[in-house]
Amino acid sequence: MFSTLLGALPRPSDGPGDVLASLASTGLELLSTGEPPAGADQPPASVVAAWQAAAGATDRPVKQVLAGPYTAGRDGAPSRPTQLAENLQATVLALAEAGCPFVEVDESAAEAIAVVLGERRRFVEAHRRLLDGVAGTHVSLALTGANLDGAGAATFFDLPYASYAFDLIAGPDNWRLIAAAPQDRGIVCGALDPRPNGDETRELLIWAAHYAASTNGRGSIRVGLANAPSLAPLDWPVALRKLGRIAEAVRIASVESPEEMARLLDPRAFGGRRDRPGRVRFASPPEE
Repeated sequence: MFSTLLGALPRPSDGPGDVLASLASTGLELLSTGEPPAGADQPPASVVAAWQAAAGATDRPVKQVLAGPYTAGRDGAPSRPTQLAENLQATVLALAEAGCPFVEVDESAAEAIAVVLGERRRFVEAHRRLLDGVAGTHVSLALTGANLDGAGAATFFDLPYASYAFDLIAGPDNWRLIAAAPQDRGIVCGALDPRPNGDETRELLIWAAHYAASTNGRGSIRVGLANAPSLAPLDWPVALRKLGRIAEAVRIASVESPEEMARLLDPRAFGGRRDRPGRVRFASPPEE
């Protein structure tokens, strides 16, 4: 189980190196710069150079986020997302060759695919083109901003992505997609409310991580926990607090001893749920 962030961050006055250092200080394990996603119009070499600069500024792994071809091509001609995907494919291949361990493709405005068959086909065609021939790095699809379960599980899981990030705040019905995800696919739960006064209950985050791990016998090794994007409107200290909450939840969720986990959780957060994370199951008393 690991912690990461989704979407953009507010921009402090410090440089990128200091941003990454601040993120690492929260305990996050997989970092990004929090800059807007790199677009298909950016030369692959410049995207690789920016990732290398970020990766060299921290000892934590750093992912590169790319703008998804469907979201970026919504206002173009019908073939536009596929053309963008071809450009992005070259960038993904260049990142893989440079040693980037994790590439995230950000589709933040794909809600039309849940209701329009033609849009769904455009989405699938673009992503198949993007991933064709790609190897050597972990490529993840981030789906945020809406409920997308209406598109059907096959729309996403027939694509050869290694993992998927789902926004569970703007799209709570995306849990249906997580439950249908094949066992070998990773799941990142965007489960922390991005609003300034939004819910930050760590027990809820821990429950989300454990539930995702339980689906199809996935296991915790294929589960990540993140914020629901975007944190950009927040003050920098508030954004860091929220990300620290995610990292804290992952540390507790990763505890192997049920007794230790139960000690770290507030049982009032789960009411009388028998399936709450870390619940200690006592043996029945012997019959008299």
